[in-house]
Amino acid sequence: MSISRRDFLIAMQAAALAGLAPKLALAKGGEGLYDLPKFGNVRLLHLTDIHAQLLPVHFREPNVNLGIGPSRGKVPHLVGSAFLDHFGINQASRRSHAFTYLNYTEAAQEYGRLGGFAHLKTLIDQLREQAGPGNSLLLDGGDLWQGSGTAFWTNGEDMVDASNRLGIDVMTGHWEFTYPEAQIRKNIDRFDGEFLAQNVFLSDEAMFMGAESFDEASGRVFKPYSIRELGGKRVAIIGQAFPYTPIANPSYFIPDWRFGIRESEMQELVNQIRETEKVNAVVVLSHNGMDVDLKMASRVSGIDAILGGHTHDAVPQPSIVKNPGGKTLVSNAGTNGKYVAVLDLDIGDNGVRGYDYKLLPVFSDLIKPDSGMERFIHEVRAPYLDKLGEKLAIADELLYRRGNFNGTMDQVICDAQRMVLDAQISLSPGFRWGTTVLPGDAITMDDVMNATAITYPETYVREMSGADLKLIMEDVADNLFNKDPYYQQGGDMVRVGGMDYTCDPTATMNARISDMRLDNGELIQADKLYKVAGWATVNSRAPGRPIWDVVADYLRSEKTVKIDKFNTPKLKNVAGNPGLENYSV
Repeated sequence: MSISRRDFLIAMQAAALAGLAPKLALAKGGEGLYDLPKFGNVRLLHLTDIHAQLLPVHFREPNVNLGIGPSRGKVPHLVGSAFLDHFGINQASRRSHAFTYLNYTEAAQEYGRLGGFAHLKTLIDQLREQAGPGNSLLLDGGDLWQGSGTAFWTNGEDMVDASNRLGIDVMTGHWEFTYPEAQIRKNIDRFDGEFLAQNVFLSDEAMFMGAESFDEASGRVFKPYSIRELGGKRVAIIGQAFPYTPIANPSYFIPDWRFGIRESEMQELVNQIRETEKVNAVVVLSHNGMDVDLKMASRVSGIDAILGGHTHDAVPQPSIVKNPGGKTLVSNAGTNGKYVAVLDLDIGDNGVRGYDYKLLPVFSDLIKPDSGMERFIHEVRAPYLDKLGEKLAIADELLYRRGNFNGTMDQVICDAQRMVLDAQISLSPGFRWGTTVLPGDAITMDDVMNATAITYPETYVREMSGADLKLIMEDVADNLFNKDPYYQQGGDMVRVGGMDYTCDPTATMNARISDMRLDNGELIQADKLYKVAGWATVNSRAPGRPIWDVVADYLRSEKTVKIDKFNTPKLKNVAGNPGLENYSV
């Protein structure tokens, strides 16, 4: 349900008379973008996957986001023109630039950067003012404390302090769990809001030994939900942390904690809340990834909305999912602080009667930055400015990371490993975070840290057989393209340097990867050993230097970075897939 144009004009006139007319500066193409008079009685503001980006950024959206099996051609697996057609967005517009990769360099030069905490602060304050006192809540879906040099060097404390100034009320987590448990708890204690996660439990041994938990009876590590009085109604917020944290990231940071989707526990919790808390609405703040959220919404009854993250999908309108108990809205709010999601709910005594949803791109040239937040950001970055500001090389082409198979920034990282570490083949994780550098711009240490800043950055060089390489590739491909979302773990395909291959995303485990060849065309043999460089090992710490030092050395030596060979695979059985554009299959 959305507000009519007539009601919109009446509301705007009333707001002007009350002194509440929008105060944001507007430029060409931005007229009315942030004019959101309240619909209903509750406003939920949603951020997710900011990845520690305090400043405005460039971030190119993918041209490859394949949906396989039942997900083919469905949201969020649409890119480029198919995305714009589905959501009715004009290609020659600001919103097209925010939501797609199309004409990225030219559009970025015209419209500038997006996000930035000083700009978010101004926008969020206005959106809360529009909703009226006591009617709004600011939620963060996790991946807030990781992704920049300053977050790494301050153990995420810079982002905790920034989120307090922004006014985040509730959050859940994923990369937050890649700090040691003591630091995680320190950061949560420092956080002014609530950290929620219904799906994180102590191991049996840890429970027996009396390890710290929120609830000794259940073994839940964190508070699972919070009840908030908003607009005169009781709203439950349930936290859902990333379910595959100990698989996707090192478990040695949090050895006593057990994760999982925990669908049955979610249903039990929703039932309990509905029966005992006398709530008018139930909302899940999730870091499952959108495909997992869509499946969960079809199987768990009693949830009004899932505000999701992890897969970095910027979706302008939520999906409406039917389940045995009714319907659930499922949304995902993008990444890097590029967007603020606004979910307005009209809630009555018997539940949600209607909703209005907007995913607002945060164009920094349209929004006056908050001066207090600007001062804070300057103070946080000041001790590191000399290091972050070092100009390492010039980008000869657009350097981005996002897409199922490779990005040009990923290729630079792979090339750096091969050259500096003297390897035949290089591997780099399919992370979806990392900002974009425009052609002709300097690549700074800040940019490198934005693409590599993790707490397990050590590099390695080791011999691997061709059979081992194929096993790695097949395993990651199954995580990405498994037709059952509950077996997907979120990230993109492992990036490779010095090697090409063919991939059939529609195939089954152990049948997706074929024709693996070195750059010189030599077929990779299963029983032959190859010198392989990599980083970000999950099960143990590698012995080498941090990846950012390796990449920085490579960039300094190159002066101008040009990619001679882009190692993207040949694809089979995906022609015509609307999650694929500008890619030779």
